[in-house]
Amino acid sequence: MADYREMAAEVPPSLKAITLTHVRYRRGDKLGLFLAWVSLIPVFISLGGFVSHFLFRRELQGICLAAGLLASQFLNELIKHSVAQSRPAYCELLEACDSHGWPSSHSQYTFFFATYLSLLTLRRSPARRVISALCWPLAFLTMLSRVYLGYHTVAQVFAGAVVGLVFGAIWYWIVNTMLVDYFPMIEESAIGRWLYIKDTSHIPDVLKFEYDNAREARKKVATD
Repeated sequence: MADYREMAAEVPPSLKAITLTHVRYRRGDKLGLFLAWVSLIPVFISLGGFVSHFLFRRELQGICLAAGLLASQFLNELIKHSVAQSRPAYCELLEACDSHGWPSSHSQYTFFFATYLSLLTLRRSPARRVISALCWPLAFLTMLSRVYLGYHTVAQVFAGAVVGLVFGAIWYWIVNTMLVDYFPMIEESAIGRWLYIKDTSHIPDVLKFEYDNAREARKKVATD
């Protein structure tokens, strides 16, 4: 016990936590609870969406989207440290004052995601375009959540939205005008064939394409 107390006394008073899912809201505030969950949308996309995508889909467009989000996060950190604008005064209660606020990384993430996905689905089926359109209300709700919960000012979330939208469009252009030429080579590479990495962006309706091929394969198995 004495050793533990000595170790505790040596711990610096200013500690920093990893705040990936550390979102606070006012006790009893149902709207705050809802928006706190909304604020975790980037976490759900990253851990749920991209992990499951790589396990079950392994499409190059999805991999490029994930890479773009990582690049966007790096850009966000670079801007934050360059501008060094503080969060709102309420951040003391949220234990979030040890990081900068401009631009909002949550807003930048969701608007990058919505922009890239919307541009990608312009060439796809109407059902895919409807799904991508749902990203925009979630992006705006994320903006609202960060202001309502006290983590950012209005200017900070709008700055994040603008950076995410612009960088998302730029990244889509880079992928689909420059990197797309290397997709066949990646598909046919040793690691591409080993991991079953593929590109289906040239197929207008992937869902119908896979459905028709699955039915044909089942018929072939039944007749063999």
